[in-house]
Amino acid sequence: MSHITQNLKKLRPCGQFLQKAGPRCKAGCRALCSWIATSVSRAASSLLCVLFFPASILYYELLLRAFDRDAAFFTPALLRIVLFSVSAGLLIFLILDLLPRRRAARIAAGVLTGMGAVLFCVERGCRSTFGLYYGVAFMGHVAQNALRGFGSTVAQTGLEILPFAGLSLIPMAAFLLLQKKIVLQSGQTRRVRIALAAALAVCRLAGGMLSACGSAARYYTYDFTANNGIPSFGVCASVRLELEYRILGAPVPPLPPLANAPAVPAAGPNASAGDAAAAASGQNGAAGTGSSDLASPPFSTEPNILNIDFEALAESEPNEVIQSMHRYFGGLTPSEKNEYTGLFRGKNLILITAESFATPAVDEVLTPTLYRLTHEGFVFRNFYQPDWTQSTCGGEFSVTTGLIPNWIFGCPAAQACIGNRMPTTLAHLFAPLGYNVPAWHNGIYTYYDRDRYLATFGYSYQGCDGGGLELPFNGFPRSDLEMIEATADSYISDYVENGVPFHAYYMTISGHGGYSWGGNGMSAKHREAVEARYPALSETAQAYLACNMELDLALKCLVDKLEAAGIAEDTLIVMTGDHYPYLMLTGDRVDHYNELRGFEDTESVTSRYRNTLLMWCAGMEDPVIVDTPCSSIDIVPTLCNLFGLEYDSRLYSGRDIFAGGYAPDRYSPCMPLVVFYNSRGQGCSWITAAGTYECSTGVFTPAEGVAVDDTYLEQVHRLAEARFTYSMLTVQYDYYKYVFPEDGG
Repeated sequence: MSHITQNLKKLRPCGQFLQKAGPRCKAGCRALCSWIATSVSRAASSLLCVLFFPASILYYELLLRAFDRDAAFFTPALLRIVLFSVSAGLLIFLILDLLPRRRAARIAAGVLTGMGAVLFCVERGCRSTFGLYYGVAFMGHVAQNALRGFGSTVAQTGLEILPFAGLSLIPMAAFLLLQKKIVLQSGQTRRVRIALAAALAVCRLAGGMLSACGSAARYYTYDFTANNGIPSFGVCASVRLELEYRILGAPVPPLPPLANAPAVPAAGPNASAGDAAAAASGQNGAAGTGSSDLASPPFSTEPNILNIDFEALAESEPNEVIQSMHRYFGGLTPSEKNEYTGLFRGKNLILITAESFATPAVDEVLTPTLYRLTHEGFVFRNFYQPDWTQSTCGGEFSVTTGLIPNWIFGCPAAQACIGNRMPTTLAHLFAPLGYNVPAWHNGIYTYYDRDRYLATFGYSYQGCDGGGLELPFNGFPRSDLEMIEATADSYISDYVENGVPFHAYYMTISGHGGYSWGGNGMSAKHREAVEARYPALSETAQAYLACNMELDLALKCLVDKLEAAGIAEDTLIVMTGDHYPYLMLTGDRVDHYNELRGFEDTESVTSRYRNTLLMWCAGMEDPVIVDTPCSSIDIVPTLCNLFGLEYDSRLYSGRDIFAGGYAPDRYSPCMPLVVFYNSRGQGCSWITAAGTYECSTGVFTPAEGVAVDDTYLEQVHRLAEARFTYSMLTVQYDYYKYVFPEDGG
């Protein structure tokens, strides 16, 4: 025991030491834990503030992609979107971190987060309603008038995207709860900023390199549109590209030489000369494409060209792009004059672009005037109004200019050409001949900048809501009938009393969606008649037919006024739609347009865009059937030929529908060609007399009895690509001013 006692005595100083040091150890441990906790908290706060914006942007992008039912989620584009989202988020963070006033930085961060939610919600709304993504510039312009003019449609869209909108608010809610941790009171150190800037550069360069390779390269550069860019690179990258190309100019697309081919003597599948002469004179001629018993009058087959020396223009032009354009247009095979040239020379023209008009609206009972006018006169059995991805103003541009509507710096072609020289439009061609060239629209006067681009086209234009056109009904949509009643007498009386011919242009609106009894005043007006005839149809389909009854009444009023004035035989009426009624695709994903057509279809199938072209004059008692493939860009050059105008057929994207000089089974730059817009990165679908190529399947279906050689498809692909490219450059570079330098148009 003694040794134990002695050992305890030896340990007593250690115990006393531990007793004295215990509180200090506890305090040290507490301090160490506190330091660790503080360090972790600071690190977490630093990490949170650095990652918040990259994570928020990526969240928005992935959410938009997840809600897009028409695009696959896991594709190579996903990696590009991740890289561009991270780089955009780091850029925002670094800018905010450099702001000396932290309260201002916090406010700016909240505003940017909220604006991000709004931007992505708007894009989702565009995709849901129109099936497209739009650029910021275009959306901003449309938003100025959308609520005032299309409140019901906007409200319906809002309901459709409500789930998306709710989920898009999560980053904003997180910011409001954690704003002091997201935007710290003290900024980052210089080393941290340099490291983050390096990470930003790496992500941006990696995303750019991936975007510059493969099939995505064209949509990242010269063929960029928001609709192609957002699925491929994301919203943030698309906004950046739109701004960059608007300021610095877009990259010039490749301008390869186009394979030309000599014209051939075959006339193509058109109506015969005897048919034309008989129809125009009111005699009984044979309808269709067969021969007529009447002797064919002699006619010129000279090319429809002007005295333009394209080669000399190219030699004297320093700009390489303009040089290439001169050589392209100069190398095209022009269309020839034919039996229809000058058929309506000196007569009057009424051209109508009808809102959402499509073939199902033609009904023998509900729309008898439409039925009559589309089954008399010229009957086009192979006409298309493609989806140009620009809604009404794209279709209107194709009808009034003969050019393909491309996107230019994020703006549709109609807006991009404002202020350009456009001497090739009908108004500029008719006006020097002493014609009145008025234009009217019974919608908002300035919508799409219509007041400015129709002035560029040469029209004297009036519209509603401050544009000089006052109509009794002020609801939505306004009445086409009331527009004709208020306007037609002015130019008709001037012709009858003073001999002043006219080319009048109308853009209607009665057929606009939404198609419901409560969302469309014109539908409600004719509800009873449609429900009685088609009780089994859905409300959407019934409402579409009902609102087009107002268009029918407008046409009846117009024909009645012409006949009462005794000038119906002196006036050609031409009408087609601006686009098919895409607003019949409702939020429940039911395609009521297919319901009207009676069969299933998808957006990618060219038959969806098959439409009706009305071309009627009272002097044509027997129909002239035309089976030539044609589209809205062919209307202007066809009318130029019919009225015997002096024009150059090479300067249009379209062609005279009645021109020959091609064989159905052989490639030629002057052959009939219907091209469809490349809206999903799949290339262009097209239709020729030889058959139909569908880009979504990559399948060419030849027409009955037609066989083509191995080079035909590649040659037509190149021709279709060239049509798009040079139409875009025509607007982008204001090309006509180089061809007509002394023209005041």
